[in-house]
Amino acid sequence: MLRMVKGFKNFLMRGEIVVVAIGLVVALAFSNLVNAFTANIINPLVTRAQGKHSIGLGVQLGQPGNTATFVNFGALISAIIYFLVFVAVVYFVIVLPYKAIQRRRGITVFGDPQPVKTCPACLSDDLPVAATRCMYCTIDLPATQRV
Repeated sequence: MLRMVKGFKNFLMRGEIVVVAIGLVVALAFSNLVNAFTANIINPLVTRAQGKHSIGLGVQLGQPGNTATFVNFGALISAIIYFLVFVAVVYFVIVLPYKAIQRRRGITVFGDPQPVKTCPACLSDDLPVAATRCMYCTIDLPATQRV
């Protein structure tokens, strides 16, 4: 039982799983933002062209009281605030603890990319700084060249 729990923990702590989970969570929050924009900005514009009947913080495009032609900025602002709060919670509750755990393991995640240098002959720009020979064209590289 203990080995199974440890295996499950190791599975969850794989970098790809956490990155995909964070991407999914942000995508879901963004979808809420897009849904609010569509439902509260685009739909009333389309409804106004159709002549149908919504009320909140915004602008009335048609006759007063016609809720279908009301551009509801309040709902969009609420969705933007929801998105920002949601992403902040994901960052502080998931990303920061995950980075700390991975740092203790000696793994850098969500950090700056490692410095690289460029080969003067073939112009490949993904060579490690410590490389002394280009992995593509095999010429000797200067020791101090950085990009």
